Amino acid sequence: MNSPGADRATRRSWADLSPAERRVVAGAAAVQVSLAATAWWDLTHRPAGQVRGPKAVWAAVIAVNFAGPLAYFRWGRLRPGCQGPVERGPSAPE
Repeated sequence: MNSPGADRATRRSWADLSPAERRVVAGAAAVQVSLAATAWWDLTHRPAGQVRGPKAVWAAVIAVNFAGPLAYFRWGRLRPGCQGPVERGPSAPE
């Protein structure tokens, strides 16, 4: 078992960070919150037929750091007018 002081040696508090490190952390947090807020807004305003899978699942996925909102924007949305995966066929009928 670790001693109480051992954990303190590896973890740093906000007060231990330099001003530059604080700006980086604050900037990353702002980007993450902005991505999540934008993704949740899009999810609530997008018809269920334009979302791949259940909206409740995507709402939970969006909460996962940067990866969630990026995954939603990449794989969770369908283009307007598209009702599912596009099947590719021959380009010109014979």
